[in-house]
Amino acid sequence: MRMLDLIEKKKLGQELNHNEINFIISGYTKKEIPDYQMSAFLMAVRFMGMTAEETSSLTMAMVNSGEIVDLSSISGIKVDKHSTGGVGDKTTLIISPIVASLGVPIAKMSGRGLSHTGGTVDKLEAIPNLRTEFSKEEFLEIVKTTGICVAGQSGNLAPADKKIYALRDVTGTVDSIPLIAASIMSKKIAAGSDAILLDVKTGSGAFMKTLEDSIKLAEAMVAIGESVGRCTVALITDMDTPLGYAIGNSLEIKEVVDVLNGNGPEDLTEICVLLAAEMLFLANKGSLEECKQMVLECIKNKSAIETLAKMVKAQGGNENHIYDINNFENAKFTQEIISESSGFIEKMDTTGIGLSACLLGAGRETEDSVIDFSAGIILHKKTGDIVKKSDVLATIYTSSLEKCEIGKAKFLESIIFSEKEPSKKPIVYARVSKDGAELL
Repeated sequence: MRMLDLIEKKKLGQELNHNEINFIISGYTKKEIPDYQMSAFLMAVRFMGMTAEETSSLTMAMVNSGEIVDLSSISGIKVDKHSTGGVGDKTTLIISPIVASLGVPIAKMSGRGLSHTGGTVDKLEAIPNLRTEFSKEEFLEIVKTTGICVAGQSGNLAPADKKIYALRDVTGTVDSIPLIAASIMSKKIAAGSDAILLDVKTGSGAFMKTLEDSIKLAEAMVAIGESVGRCTVALITDMDTPLGYAIGNSLEIKEVVDVLNGNGPEDLTEICVLLAAEMLFLANKGSLEECKQMVLECIKNKSAIETLAKMVKAQGGNENHIYDINNFENAKFTQEIISESSGFIEKMDTTGIGLSACLLGAGRETEDSVIDFSAGIILHKKTGDIVKKSDVLATIYTSSLEKCEIGKAKFLESIIFSEKEPSKKPIVYARVSKDGAELL
């Protein structure tokens, strides 16, 4: 078998079999296939696509390139959740303690943020002394003891994906649905849970900008999960507007606490209730409506906030920050962003707003960037709100006056006004399961 022949085959739109795909992934991981040949193959996939069978084979080849987490020692149905990334998306830290408090074990591995999207691990590490790196034994023990652990992703989880993604990033092949689907699902399957919920974002702050492409990606990922025995469901959710009002690590943890205390923003609370209900449904806890009522009761009786505090303590963090958010360190500088226009906010460039928070110090431009946990943005106005000139649009937080000006300029660039009130968009557009896509 020769890599050149497989490149030619895919270039002509022909289907590769399981053994051929294994040969490619194994050879590239072992450095037996050079970057230039793998680049040619990825570009062929970008233009010619892959069948569902090819995408499933590609995913499992990447899964088998490294460690597969064994969660069998944890009793019950383990449900994982993945978001394709967004601005103000702190849903994992809300729904995980909700679901865990209702008896579904959460053994979650999450990533760090890069560029305009925040990372769950970064947000957690805003809590003083909290650890996200554990040995396999420690990780499992925390889940068994508290019902939940949210940790950083293991370096040996789907290493082929990490190597291939780095190449895709510099060869113009990131925007390929089969490659995106295989990348996400290889890590989810390797993480060992029995069922998977996917939160596929769509809109200006998402990787997939259109509903059509978001549904295609969701369908591809659901098909992969189901093909390897993981019950998988996806919700297509809005990312044309930041989620909630807080953007930035400690600011978002505060908003997590607000939601779990029943005082959170309406949009964030709504989506978290729906996502948590889906996870409970996948764990066979009842019908979707029954699961939704369980979630609402869990917030009302404070069991979810107690579970979050237990997790924080078990991971070495100071749980007092959960019980009193005033314990978080304040940013050195704060500044209000005043509207220079009047009218309705017609649109928010959510990617631009995420980059604004990044410029304030809340995110990283490279993997080595140091994060300012106190930096970020609190929105006061969002899409659809009416604004008068001189109204406060947002408050920004940072450690540098220079960053204040840069972040403010980027934020103002990202707000588009109109005299006409825009039509309201749904929080959730569609639900995708093995039975197909259902518009909501």
